[in-house]
Amino acid sequence: MEVQQIFDRIAPVYDRLNDLLSLGQHRIWKQMTVKWSQASLGDTCVDLCCGSGDLALRLARQVGANGRVYGVDFSSQLLAIAQQRSQSQYPQPPISWVEADVLNLPFANNHFDAATMGYGLRNVIDIPCCLKELHRVLKPGAKAAILDFHRPENPQFRAFQQWYLDNLVVPAARHFNLTEEYAYISPSLDRFPSGKAQVQLSQEVGFATATHYPIANGMMGILVLTKGWG
Repeated sequence: MEVQQIFDRIAPVYDRLNDLLSLGQHRIWKQMTVKWSQASLGDTCVDLCCGSGDLALRLARQVGANGRVYGVDFSSQLLAIAQQRSQSQYPQPPISWVEADVLNLPFANNHFDAATMGYGLRNVIDIPCCLKELHRVLKPGAKAAILDFHRPENPQFRAFQQWYLDNLVVPAARHFNLTEEYAYISPSLDRFPSGKAQVQLSQEVGFATATHYPIANGMMGILVLTKGWG
């Protein structure tokens, strides 16, 4: 099953499973991500792989009524949920929902003041290409913050993470008839570059600075990038 099909299928229960599987901690991690992006009042920002819109909505609150946020995802089902969520809020946040591939973004060069991405980089088929596109659309001096799951380096935490996936995540997904869709998480973690490797990839595509911050005992991490002025 392709990644796009997976996210279309899990869309109706995506938020409930995020809450359940992170014990509500994903809200804290997402707020940290927005903070590290340094999005400010009046900025134009983008949230890549926006899913049901959590990070984009947080960005919208950060940039205010005079700012602009674009939420980008390739899942039409998740974008529909994101749009419903934003329309139900008052005042309605200044968000444009865009169905697009993060490997080929429909934006001009040097367009955004800040960017975020949550649980997306691990799922793209070409990580360097994704980072290069992100670099292209950011303004010089702009920052991006990328949140995702990771395999911890510590063997005990790695063992705990695998137990958690096998005994809590997959059974919870089974309850929603989504066992196959959530079984992909473990192999995706095995393929995902370490924080150190992500820093190197980011520098290779042109980012002036790249720092990876492990959180939740290394089971999560936030990659913070800055585009140079040159």
